[in-house]
Amino acid sequence: MTLGAAEIDAYFARIGWAGPVAADRATLDAIAAHHPTAIPFENLDPYLDRPVDLAPEALVAKLIHGRRGGYCFEQNGLLRLVLEAIGFAVTPLSGRVVWNMDPETVTARTHMVLRVDLADGPVLIDSGFGSAVPTGVLDLVPDIEQPTPHEPFRFVRIDEEWRAQIRIGAEWRTTYRFDLSPQRDIDYAVANWYTSTHPNSHFRHGLTLARPLQGRRISLRGTEFATHSLGGSSERRSLAEPEEVAAVIEDAFGIAIPDRPALLARLNRALSAAA
Repeated sequence: MTLGAAEIDAYFARIGWAGPVAADRATLDAIAAHHPTAIPFENLDPYLDRPVDLAPEALVAKLIHGRRGGYCFEQNGLLRLVLEAIGFAVTPLSGRVVWNMDPETVTARTHMVLRVDLADGPVLIDSGFGSAVPTGVLDLVPDIEQPTPHEPFRFVRIDEEWRAQIRIGAEWRTTYRFDLSPQRDIDYAVANWYTSTHPNSHFRHGLTLARPLQGRRISLRGTEFATHSLGGSSERRSLAEPEEVAAVIEDAFGIAIPDRPALLARLNRALSAAA
């Protein structure tokens, strides 16, 4: 499916961008800043045992028209469709997530990220990495600190492997490892099936939502709602009732819950088991 003018207009309305659109760095910068703010990271479908459909029509219906977010295969899957329709040269890649792990851990390739070739060189754009999503376009060059509207990022290269890193305070922390091998749709279909259905996938066992906002990031992990101020402290609040959690999802993240009774029942079981 190639997105038409109506879908592209709807996408930019969804992310709140009304500026000029062209296959250039300025447009890519605007997308990187606006997309993750308007379309939050969320895993409600795997958490509620609902299928995650990567078909283009499903991505458009869910993320653009359905007031939903999604995880990397959905976020960057939609972004790929948008960028290609505008005229960008896009190469889909995959990464091994090591966020909050020993960076030497060998994990599966379960993260989708996009390389875009611009006139002045290749860049990466990634709107699907949850609480550490970069809100800026990153030049694909090693060992250079790159500012974004939120935290600085950099890439470290070790032979043919690249590592994406975010600076939290004075510490550089690796988010994922990747190489430049182009990926096929079937690669994402297999990884998405594992991530959304496998019993060991963490997306099936706890809520994970994240959204960057001006000067801060917000996140929801299970029943813990956190606000992380840039360059400052973090505030955390434990939510005691399922209705509180649902209200945060709807109000703070702007998400239309797909099956509210099912979510409340699942949360009630989780809270009862933790009591």
